[in-house]
Amino acid sequence: MTTAIVHHPIYEKHDTGYGHPETPARYKAVIESLKADVELWNNMLEIMPDRASQGSVLAAHSKDNFKRSEGAFEHGLERLDADTTISMRSFDAALYAAGGAIAAVDAVMSGTVSNAFVAARPPGHHATAEHSMGFCIFNNVAIAARYAQNRYKEIERIAVIDWDVHHGNGTQGIFYTDPSVFFFSMHQYPWYPGTGSRGETGHARGLGSTLNLPVKAFTQPEDQLSAFEAAIGEISSRFTPDMIFVSAGFDAHRSDPLGQLQLEDPDFRSMTRVVLDWAGEACQGRLVSCLEGGYNLETLGQTVHEHLIELNAAN
Repeated sequence: MTTAIVHHPIYEKHDTGYGHPETPARYKAVIESLKADVELWNNMLEIMPDRASQGSVLAAHSKDNFKRSEGAFEHGLERLDADTTISMRSFDAALYAAGGAIAAVDAVMSGTVSNAFVAARPPGHHATAEHSMGFCIFNNVAIAARYAQNRYKEIERIAVIDWDVHHGNGTQGIFYTDPSVFFFSMHQYPWYPGTGSRGETGHARGLGSTLNLPVKAFTQPEDQLSAFEAAIGEISSRFTPDMIFVSAGFDAHRSDPLGQLQLEDPDFRSMTRVVLDWAGEACQGRLVSCLEGGYNLETLGQTVHEHLIELNAAN
């Protein structure tokens, strides 16, 4: 058993334009850092994914949303919202990003690997069922979670752990009334996109299946980690998943230009270990981690590298 690294050259073809923080250089920084550790790279299973099908995308997004996004590229529009800049290859990149998360699910479920990391861009956790937003075109984790439930009879209950500095409003919204998916987000608050208060806990049958941990800017790392561990302990006491997804944003790093939290590389390793321990106890170690934010090109590659070291150590 090993860890899968899922990536594709098209992730670098999603051109967001000069000065945009969600730059193709993010993908390059991650892959170069991982390949520089020859022992780690050679010990992982490299997977090149296919595009996600329209049907897979529609399991988490409306048909109008899909057609609107597809049409935007056909008509040469430059953005889907104020923050989500696009280019001619962006639609393909978005489908391959969702396809990467799906390929990670298949690799884990085949027993070939115990866990997987998807180095995809564009990221996904802000994309709602109806709209692209916040650098995100389609919601990679939500699409893959629905795929796992629809494709594999042994996958009924899913946990999504989101530690990006920004609240994963899109993922929360897609699963807000669904008791089969537990969504947990730890994020800076108040901050973009303005959601993620303690009072947001789900609705209707999904009431109690959402937990938000809003964190004040400049919170000390030890306090944030303690709160994270306590939250995972609380969730695990009342929800047993069949698979765990991580929306792995690395913009909670103290050096990131788009956040004001204070985590460092060892803290991301600690959080990874906490979630891996839960996965080992609850669901035979089944875990898929997908890249979300992280915008300091000088630190992103090394932080992801630390995350992968911990994932690989679980095998």
